[in-house]
Amino acid sequence: MSLKNSVTKSDYMNFDSTLNKAMKIIKTEKNYKLGFLVVYGINAGLRISDILKLKHEDLVNDSISLTESKTNKKRVIRLNDNVKKAYGLLLERNPNIDGFVFTSNQDTVFSIQYVNRMLKTMFGTKTLAISSHSLRKTFGRQVWANNNETDKALLYLSELFNHSSPAITKTYLGIRQEELDDIYMSL
Repeated sequence: MSLKNSVTKSDYMNFDSTLNKAMKIIKTEKNYKLGFLVVYGINAGLRISDILKLKHEDLVNDSISLTESKTNKKRVIRLNDNVKKAYGLLLERNPNIDGFVFTSNQDTVFSIQYVNRMLKTMFGTKTLAISSHSLRKTFGRQVWANNNETDKALLYLSELFNHSSPAITKTYLGIRQEELDDIYMSL
């Protein structure tokens, strides 16, 4: 929980190590649904409010259509192999599930606070500020890296994130700060 009137920000995580750890969580740990939430989050780039609305019937096709909560804009998310594999593992753990994907033992949808607390416990370090928003930032950083850190990638991400400009996306992903830091280090 942050202090009133304080500025907090979440960090992105390393995509590959986060994916591997989340897959292991799905296979071995009690909180296997949280492992799937991480895989889905870093591969879809959605806000946590939209992730928590995910239902099992949404995952039977190759894509998901939704209206984002914050922006009211329609989006289509293609399910990549990472998500499909993780969902298969989730079904192996609990083949009789239906309705919302991310539910507790009491059959209530996870709260954002619960997800944030669990992510901090499972993925946080002393140097990383991890929250549910870290999943979205991890997605963005991976897209940017996979596209050779180009302006074209920032343009696509700006559109996916519904940012008003690529400059805002740069700041959001922490890229702008890294560029400014490089100026000091180049002297």
